[in-house]
Amino acid sequence: MKFIVSSSTLLKQLQQISGVINSNTVLPILEDFLFLIDKNELTVVATDLETVMRVKLEVEAKENGRICIPAKILMDSLKNLPDQPLTFHIDLNSYAVEITSDNGKYKVMGENPENFPKEPAADDTTSFTLTSTALVTAINKTLFAVSNDDLRPAMTGVFFELGTDSLTFVATDAHRLVKYVRTDAKCPQADSFIVPKKPLNLLKSALPDNDTEIKVSYSQNHFFVQHEGAQMICRLIDARFPDYKVVIPKDNPYRLTVVKSDFQNALKRVGVFANKSTNQVALNITGTELQLSAQDVDFSFEGNERMSCQYTGEDMQIAFNAKFLIEMLNAAEGDEVSIELATATKAGILKPSEKEENEDLLMLVMPLMLNN
Repeated sequence: MKFIVSSSTLLKQLQQISGVINSNTVLPILEDFLFLIDKNELTVVATDLETVMRVKLEVEAKENGRICIPAKILMDSLKNLPDQPLTFHIDLNSYAVEITSDNGKYKVMGENPENFPKEPAADDTTSFTLTSTALVTAINKTLFAVSNDDLRPAMTGVFFELGTDSLTFVATDAHRLVKYVRTDAKCPQADSFIVPKKPLNLLKSALPDNDTEIKVSYSQNHFFVQHEGAQMICRLIDARFPDYKVVIPKDNPYRLTVVKSDFQNALKRVGVFANKSTNQVALNITGTELQLSAQDVDFSFEGNERMSCQYTGEDMQIAFNAKFLIEMLNAAEGDEVSIELATATKAGILKPSEKEENEDLLMLVMPLMLNN
């Protein structure tokens, strides 16, 4: 079997899916890409058994065939080649692969494609469409709040809550919660499922940030995303997501409004002096002034800053994890953010002051115990 492909095009497509491959995998075949030639189209597949990604590209080929090629050596060689046509000669009996460039010849040993895991079939799925930007934005605004605690598997992914007039994405690690709603996505029925962190991370890198339509499907156990020549399939998390609605306070009467960039920069500066295990920064709020303070008693570190704010409510002192606040501010659009508060022990709600079209963002953060 023989085919000709542009080196830079092939590298670009492989980079989209190479993140699926784990470095310390149980099965050696999972370190390979599966190459499938059908007429003049090459499909490349990568999997870690939980997630499958595939891309398609045009090539010159006279015959059809399949081969598994080790991913690492192929990627490393392509990265060092200038843009040029490459000819792949494949012996389908011995699985030997010979790659010819303008002035070089490279040989690798492929593997039997029959040993490559079969991907799950898209049977009995429900589908809906949304724009690529909507999905990428939703992932970016929620993924940072996903838990890394494998003992609570339901929290190690993003919860998709489908409605007939909106699509809600929720992530939480029990210390903070992000709820992001898109009103420009319609789903055929009310439903819900949890998508793991790794495939969503891969997806946000592979998808373009534009208004092209994406087809999203799901079955009882799997999640499918199709965009032009690329496709991703992953296993859903089989667990029950906590009832996030009961956690969100209904009435936080005090409102603090700050310039987002000023607040974020002040948190970064003062946070340097906070205890490294808690990242605790105390906020002392009075009328038009917000005072930020942090200390690490073990090292006698201390940082204090003042900044102006708008505040309606009783004077208050409340402490938060500065790292969490900084990440949440990154997810908020606009120049100003408002934080709705009630008491020093009740969750604060952070929202952008201006709502973007077709979206609604609410972020909740639990306070830390003040160590006076």
